[in-house]
Amino acid sequence: MKSLKRRNLYSYVEVQVSFSLATPFKGFHIIVKVKINHSLRNELIKRGDSAMEVKKATFRGGIHPSYFKELTNHKALKKAKLPIQVIIPMQQNIGAPCEPIVKKGDYVKLGQKIGESKGFVSAAIHSSISGEVIAVEPRPHPTGQKVLSIIVKSDGKDTLDDEIKPYGSIEAISSSEIIDLIKEAGIVGLGGAAFPTQVKLSPPPEKKIDAVIINGAECEPYLTADHRVMVEKADEVVLGLKAILKALNVEKGYIGIENNKPDAIEAINKALGETSNISIYSLATKYPQGAEKQLIHAITGREVPSGGLPMDVGVVVQNIGTVVAIANTIITGMPLVERVVTITGSAIKEPQNLLVRLGTTFSEIIEQCGGFSQKPGKIIMGGPMMGITQYTTEVPVIKGTSGILVLNEEEANIPDPTPCIRCGKCVEVCPINLLPLYISAYALNEQYEMAEKYKALDCIECGSCSYICPSRRPLVPSIRLAKREIVAQKRKG
Repeated sequence: MKSLKRRNLYSYVEVQVSFSLATPFKGFHIIVKVKINHSLRNELIKRGDSAMEVKKATFRGGIHPSYFKELTNHKALKKAKLPIQVIIPMQQNIGAPCEPIVKKGDYVKLGQKIGESKGFVSAAIHSSISGEVIAVEPRPHPTGQKVLSIIVKSDGKDTLDDEIKPYGSIEAISSSEIIDLIKEAGIVGLGGAAFPTQVKLSPPPEKKIDAVIINGAECEPYLTADHRVMVEKADEVVLGLKAILKALNVEKGYIGIENNKPDAIEAINKALGETSNISIYSLATKYPQGAEKQLIHAITGREVPSGGLPMDVGVVVQNIGTVVAIANTIITGMPLVERVVTITGSAIKEPQNLLVRLGTTFSEIIEQCGGFSQKPGKIIMGGPMMGITQYTTEVPVIKGTSGILVLNEEEANIPDPTPCIRCGKCVEVCPINLLPLYISAYALNEQYEMAEKYKALDCIECGSCSYICPSRRPLVPSIRLAKREIVAQKRKG
């Protein structure tokens, strides 16, 4: 074991180089670990030094794909046209679906609650337009299923629901009232996971939260929605974070932004002004920098345990879009009825960042971006690494729709897999320190108990292993299958 120490302008970095026999690969494997001295970094912050001076906070593993963000990262937010009709699914969050509280023939107003959440892990759903309910029936959903949906035909008036009133300033409402208004507004995590926000802000008493991290990394290629929101709605980002800090009774807040977004860092820094309890972290541009566990480690040095949650290490993480939605509800009283979506890709004629009403179909949004520039090979909700492929454009924008990505036929082509060559690249890039090749092999052979022993459930499905694999093995799809089977067997048992 050899240990080297180096000091630069910003922090101490310890580099440990160790040599060990990695028997699965039948030879010697070099393991290089880079460890940032977080105690020194935190001491710098306590002394009052800018958090932005700690350059390239990051995590072990990860990849550097081509980002293709130049298609939209300079394009200002635009409001999408008012849709002719909307399809509003009753399942738009992790957890229990909502139950319709309106029926065919009813007239609904903009912002009116139309789906009631019954479970604790759930979020209310509201009408994104005013008009007549023309159907309540199953419709195609971006997840590939058919989901009970409320279809509303617009009357073109956008008549606001009478119940919607501004809440005023943060100072005028209590911590519990902030959580209640978030619940009533149906706000969920807008980074894609769509976890109900009020649940995240209601940790058990034994989980002591002392830090809130706002995820402005947006590491997924192509997507720039969060980037533009930070540039254009920086004041709302800060207001939303302050509301969360008050709701949790926490003093310290962090905003992590990848260092390929200097304009966003500048805008947020300006919006913070003299605020002393919120720090900006300039993160290394690396995928998946925006994953919760990796973000927590990069900023605080804390490691979420296997099978654990951020609250287990005293942290709550929220997405940029989520905090802006909270701020918007406080300022205007409006529930979550629209979100920013990046519409991009080689097969889109005019890539844009649009503020879209929930329930608008992909086809209508793509048409507003000039339609297809060439024959599409694949349509994805989200980004290319963790997004969901769509079989039709007649699915609606939902709360978790961060992007609509359309690739041409050449880009969408997936080469046939070849046998694993045991190169170990998937192990090297895995941000969770797993052995993807073994978990995948066990999954493909239906040996799910062995896959579980190799910590399949810890996989965050980021796609780094599939991206780096020279044999183009179906690593993530097979691991995802293993996770589903393991969870199903646990429920049975």
